[in-house]
Amino acid sequence: MLPALVVRFRPAGPWRIGPDDGARDAAEALYHSDSLFSALTHAMARLGLLRQWLEAMVEAESPALLLSSCFPYLDEVHLVVPPATLWPPPPSPRLRWEGARFVPLSLVNDLLAERPLDDNAWRLDGPSQCLLPADIKFSAPGPFRLARRRRVAVDRLAGHTEPHEMACLEFADGGGLWGMAVFRDEASCSRWMQPLRGAFQMLADSGLGGERSHGWGHSRAPDFIEIEWPDTLLAAPAIEADHDAGGAYWLLSLFVPAPADAVDWPRSRFSLLERGGRVESSRGWGLRKKLLRMVAEGSVLCASRPLQGATKNVAPDGFPHPVYRFGLPLALRIGPLAAEKPAGERATGVA
Repeated sequence: MLPALVVRFRPAGPWRIGPDDGARDAAEALYHSDSLFSALTHAMARLGLLRQWLEAMVEAESPALLLSSCFPYLDEVHLVVPPATLWPPPPSPRLRWEGARFVPLSLVNDLLAERPLDDNAWRLDGPSQCLLPADIKFSAPGPFRLARRRRVAVDRLAGHTEPHEMACLEFADGGGLWGMAVFRDEASCSRWMQPLRGAFQMLADSGLGGERSHGWGHSRAPDFIEIEWPDTLLAAPAIEADHDAGGAYWLLSLFVPAPADAVDWPRSRFSLLERGGRVESSRGWGLRKKLLRMVAEGSVLCASRPLQGATKNVAPDGFPHPVYRFGLPLALRIGPLAAEKPAGERATGVA
């Protein structure tokens, strides 16, 4: 078991998490791990810890901690992207399982333990694509809703205006996003626990995502929960105790394979994202980062040994300093599952 820190952001207004295609009228519903690393790096720079942070996270042989992506929650129910090899379950006459993008951690436990799912015990919140327990009275129907705010871009030289709509997430009072940092060992936890808490608090105050200059992306004081990974996150009997062995790995973050990663791609089930974005640096603000394809959250990768991952420099050619895309995985070994299935079953890879 490893020490870990769960952070729960409590949005104080609209958030904009831009989709991969950059469309103004759409918004993403989870905050990817590479964006979280970038935001934490900027926060560590403001705290005067940039050099130590990069040494611990990028230049070290093993990073001081691993980051998950940030997923929705509603009240005390924390949701994730379920393992691709186990979702969706067999069709139900009552519930469209495939309509759920996010499911509670407790349901993932049931999937891993191969317990049958009772479709009467769950309800699907269509607008957020979140599956929620039917027997709990929540503070809202779902953790968030997609909304569009009208904006007008003004050309101050020519006087032209361009009305447009900008999509954002509007969170319920009990809704927000949660993520996790898993420390390499107790020494790393002792060194980085307090700086990490401070950086998360700074991000809550300054904002995450897009349109921060308009006041979006802010959070009330975040909640922190210290846990042991993975036992207090998922206590399913199907989880294998030997995390140093090969098997099927469920991604809770984005992932860039390293040359040493022995992934059996044909027997894995995965999806890919193309990540881009713009540089935020005093040495070249707004320049486009190099595009990089990454394995998405919820993918299940079959490998003969634990996944390592890689951090890539995506700075534009000739840029004066590196711009890092964090691709190290926070992955949970969920047993052989896909690894032992014959080719052509649900473990088939999807690019």
